[in-house]
Amino acid sequence: MVRQTHRLVGAALAGLLLSALVGCAGNEQSPESLAAPVAVSDEPTDAPSDEVSAEPSPSVSAVESMGAAPSRSPTPTPKPSKKPTRTAPKPRPVAKPPTETEVPPAPPKPAPTSCKPTYKGTQASRSEVKAALTDAANRTYWPVSAPDIKVPLTLLKATAWQESGWQSNIYACDGGVGLMQVMPDTASWMNQRFEKSYKIDAYRDNAYLGATYLAWATKYIGDMYFESDFRLDPALCTSELNSCLLNAVIAAYNFGHGAVAQEGKPLAIPNPSYVRNVRALMNECVCLTY
Repeated sequence: MVRQTHRLVGAALAGLLLSALVGCAGNEQSPESLAAPVAVSDEPTDAPSDEVSAEPSPSVSAVESMGAAPSRSPTPTPKPSKKPTRTAPKPRPVAKPPTETEVPPAPPKPAPTSCKPTYKGTQASRSEVKAALTDAANRTYWPVSAPDIKVPLTLLKATAWQESGWQSNIYACDGGVGLMQVMPDTASWMNQRFEKSYKIDAYRDNAYLGATYLAWATKYIGDMYFESDFRLDPALCTSELNSCLLNAVIAAYNFGHGAVAQEGKPLAIPNPSYVRNVRALMNECVCLTY
């Protein structure tokens, strides 16, 4: 009943409106001039809308839970794996013929333990010694045949501390002079071999002479036993003292090249205590903080 009553009232109102329009004959307009009424429809239109639908779309997990295939993500490009670090070659069982035919003189016999060293001239300060050793470590000693040979600064500092305690004006009983305890005959040979004129009693030149010998021993022993791999890296050494070039070069500095490397013979470390001392100083020496 309520719906029928509403329909009757609607019909009466429509009649009143129609009679009003008919009564306006003086202002009659053509049907074409009248605006068309806007149709109201509950049907959806195809026109796009800027409004966001209030109903969210199903999440990926919800779609997957209903059995739909999940969207495929692009396959990630695999990252290139890091190349393994190259390890040092093991020393040859027997040495190759040396490429260096000119060799320094053999070291002198040890001096009596009762002999005490002497001192001449002025002692260089720690900062002066550090600067000299740093400069020597930054030099290239084999610019043509082996430019990659570098003498590590820690090795130079530790060797100088082991030899002289960084005393630049000390003269040992066996003939060793200065910071690196260079022998006069060895200094003369290196000046001739490398066409230099280093003075053994000047602390800067003494540092260069010591570093020059270490660089020469690196080339000499590296060619004979290590396939010209001249890295003086402690990480390449094992518990066996004759396993790496670094230990061999340290040994040669103290005992001479001939006691360490001989053609047709295995690599030898005749002075293990000296090598261990220098290796320890490379990590723990108070001189490293100077």
